[in-house]
Amino acid sequence: MGALGIKLLAGVFFGSLFAVNLLAVETPSCDSKVEALLAQMTLDEKIGQMVQTDMKALKDKGDVQKYFLGSVLSGGSSDPTNNSPQAWLELVEGFQSSALKTRLKIPLFYGIDAVHGHNNVEGAVIFPHNIGLGATRNPKLVEAAARITAIEMTGTGMRWGFAPCVAIAQDERWGRTYESFGESSELVAELGVAAVRGLQGDDLSRSRAVLACAKHFIGDGGTRNGIDQGDTVCDEATLRKMYLEPYRAAIKAGVGSIMVSYSSWNGAKMHGHKYLLTDVLKGELGFRGFLVSDWAAIDQISPNYKTAVEQSVNAGLDMVMIPYGPGKTNNFVEFIQCLKELVADGKVSPARIDDAVRRILRVKSQMGLFEQPYTDHALTASVGSAGHRQVARDCVQQSLVLLKNDKHALPLSKNLKHLHVAGQAADDLGIQCGGWTIDWQGRAGQVTTGGTTILKAIRQTVAAGTKVTFSTDGSAAKGADAVVVVLGEKPYAEMKGDRKDLGLTSADLAVIQNARSANVPVILVLLSGRPLGLGRALADSDALIAAWLPGTEGAGIADVLFGDYKPTGKLPRSWPSKNRQVVSAGTEVTATVPLFPFGFGLTY
Repeated sequence: MGALGIKLLAGVFFGSLFAVNLLAVETPSCDSKVEALLAQMTLDEKIGQMVQTDMKALKDKGDVQKYFLGSVLSGGSSDPTNNSPQAWLELVEGFQSSALKTRLKIPLFYGIDAVHGHNNVEGAVIFPHNIGLGATRNPKLVEAAARITAIEMTGTGMRWGFAPCVAIAQDERWGRTYESFGESSELVAELGVAAVRGLQGDDLSRSRAVLACAKHFIGDGGTRNGIDQGDTVCDEATLRKMYLEPYRAAIKAGVGSIMVSYSSWNGAKMHGHKYLLTDVLKGELGFRGFLVSDWAAIDQISPNYKTAVEQSVNAGLDMVMIPYGPGKTNNFVEFIQCLKELVADGKVSPARIDDAVRRILRVKSQMGLFEQPYTDHALTASVGSAGHRQVARDCVQQSLVLLKNDKHALPLSKNLKHLHVAGQAADDLGIQCGGWTIDWQGRAGQVTTGGTTILKAIRQTVAAGTKVTFSTDGSAAKGADAVVVVLGEKPYAEMKGDRKDLGLTSADLAVIQNARSANVPVILVLLSGRPLGLGRALADSDALIAAWLPGTEGAGIADVLFGDYKPTGKLPRSWPSKNRQVVSAGTEVTATVPLFPFGFGLTY
């Protein structure tokens, strides 16, 4: 970690680097306050606390007050018109103001998918996606990234992040592979705890603490054929061995919320699975926080919405994410009415309602929201700061995995006469960041987060006399002393990211061939959310760096290319030799000997 990064960590960390179970240190006064408040609440007020709806579903902020809503979120691409940090702060505080006008003045949770930095917000620093952080093998650095994410979130008024994802991805065809720290339960558990610690700190009531949300319980990374929202097929012993440990560790570290998975286990939808949600998670593992659903996920339990509400709440859901407002089916007003009727009909017990609301209020109390419902406005100016970007640069440096380096092609000299850079991804911040960046699915192009592309970083790094040329197809490489080819997957996120064929495209391979024709060393930098089928690209490159989805700080890649930082990254998952993965339980792909095994990584 760079000196500036170390200095920043000393300033922003509060308390110990060791895990503290925040929910295990509840005071009697906290419990008594919650019980006193619960005793005053009407059924309408209780059910309102169990509802989370999207900002765009609320045509009138007054609906927060009218329906006693417990939470509002911004889903992917659900942003204010002006996407600046100040606009976000004003938006969130407007909803909070409405919540505080209710009879009991219960404050609001505002939640967002801050999965690799505060990634919805213009100007925020974007960290490598989890697969890259998994390659660092550095829990302190992961904690630092989460800590900065928390600071930037609170600078925009938000105190709840839907992170970390502690899925253990087993099949690269799954479009959420990059959200997983790796294929090892131990690695995911260790780094998941670090992320929880970074977001929540050692005291949830501190102004810079953000409620973490471990997701998606359970087995989402093991679905058949890597199909998103699919079915994980295995026995219970395998489910526990492969996928339970990160949740056990996160609970021990005090995670305050857990999000339930869209996926199924042996055909049974997780959102309706009482055994796993209540008996195992809340009972056996002693989880005292609250469970939240995924986006409209209860709709998948049954075509009858009232039945879906009944099954999900009785299974153990405490807060239900209902992104739709009146005018759409299965909207949050309909949910409220259905649940009231279910209580009246004796199909959902008052005790189950009280348990859900008690869990939600307990966390709000622990966060000090009743005393201080608004965040520190002084933090707004820190969004995207130079110090934050330095830590992200450290993350990029440590995430890069050197897979090949024939004839010491790397590091490059800063004094080359002519360096050619090829490939669209070399000068495309959107490809560099990947999905969940400003837009839900991400987008190619110069996204409005600030940052440094790889091409720009190279030009800033080389000596003054070095000529750096660029072409998207490598056709202008003639006369160069070396060529850096940067290839990347086009951005994608959940649902749209599943792929059957993970091979490089013919256009990608053509860029390498064009570079090869210059008869000089060719260095391939691959931007991807998962291992890809390399084909002849491996043989046609003298050096190969797996750079994952590094985020906004392309300077971290230049640091490694030119030897200012020697590669330390290790593969967080095995790299298949074909378009198939070496997988564990619950999949139907053919096992092969990996091209590069888990933990592989060269250095200079």
